[in-house]
Amino acid sequence: MKIIGATCFSLRIPFVEAFGHSASVRARSDSVVVRLTAEDGTVGYGEGLPRPYVTGETVESCIDHIAQCLWPAIADSDFPALEPGPAAFRVLDPVGRNLPDGDAGGVVAWHAARAACELALLDVLLRRQKQSLGEILRPRRGSVTYSGVITSGSIDNAVRLARVCVEYGLQAVKIKIDGDDARERVTAVRDAVGPDVSLRVDANCAYTPDEAVATLDALAALDIACAEQPIPRGDPEALANVRSRSPIPIMADESLVTLADAEALIQAGACDFFNLRISKCGGLARTLEIARMADRAGLQLQLGCQVGESAILSAAGRHVAAHLERVSFVEGSYGNMLLVEDVTEESIAFDLGGQAPLLRGPGLGVDVRDDILRAHAETTTTLAAG
Repeated sequence: MKIIGATCFSLRIPFVEAFGHSASVRARSDSVVVRLTAEDGTVGYGEGLPRPYVTGETVESCIDHIAQCLWPAIADSDFPALEPGPAAFRVLDPVGRNLPDGDAGGVVAWHAARAACELALLDVLLRRQKQSLGEILRPRRGSVTYSGVITSGSIDNAVRLARVCVEYGLQAVKIKIDGDDARERVTAVRDAVGPDVSLRVDANCAYTPDEAVATLDALAALDIACAEQPIPRGDPEALANVRSRSPIPIMADESLVTLADAEALIQAGACDFFNLRISKCGGLARTLEIARMADRAGLQLQLGCQVGESAILSAAGRHVAAHLERVSFVEGSYGNMLLVEDVTEESIAFDLGGQAPLLRGPGLGVDVRDDILRAHAETTTTLAAG
């Protein structure tokens, strides 16, 4: 099958409430949606969220990379039908092989661009075949359970959000920390949610190694499941040193972007958890490969999300979360709880208790509305009219 049309939308969907952590305060989605059209008229959609502090990409550089590197390769390819099989990563391989990495050009990896194109290709291929992504990523559970997140900001606001999580019946919550008030902040949240809710903390690279250890020591008595990325991305040995001194298990996030990152973290013994994010890790195939590496190394997994994902990436995440054999925490699928308007006919947001059903429709399982894309697109770039 040939792909004859491609359009990139730079989406700026406002948030219901600003979302902050140590690396950024964000009030809109800032994502790139790719629409691909097959020669028979079938249309598919993919999404990536470029973040300079994660992969080094911006929205503008991401679209340029798609236009200059990924779209020419897609246009030159003839894609075979996807045949479900026992190993999902092998089924996805024919798509991945047609997406070159290109020159790094100063970024960590062009992974948001790659994820957007890979998801759009999978969506259009599967829709053409009238198959669901769930037939490729065969689910190992009948539903997906999501956790909540408490953004940075005042402690009073953290307590307010903690009470919202309790009202939703969420059994796991992540708290953003970034300063000297971490113990007071987490204590207030623990008091609000009670002893039975699983709490984890995320520093988004906020501390030096010594500051990280001191902070985690102060939180040890509060029953914290894990601490996500306490120090900046860099030498895995530095994170390994923090892990060796920390009373709380360590999760790698910004340190984990590429397959090479995963190997280096495993070799250094740098962490107890990997945080997978589809856009950060470069799409489904690479996300699943990193998950396999973690499984072989005995590491635990979180399937995370980029703040501001629309229903497109949320749908892909739902399929991955249902497919992974072992996943401790799942994030995302906030839908209209975060975005003033999502891009699909159906709601992707989780329900009470963090529960969300499997998606069984063709492709990614959601129907994207072009009118909403156009309404919230800051720019629309047509690469081929198709």
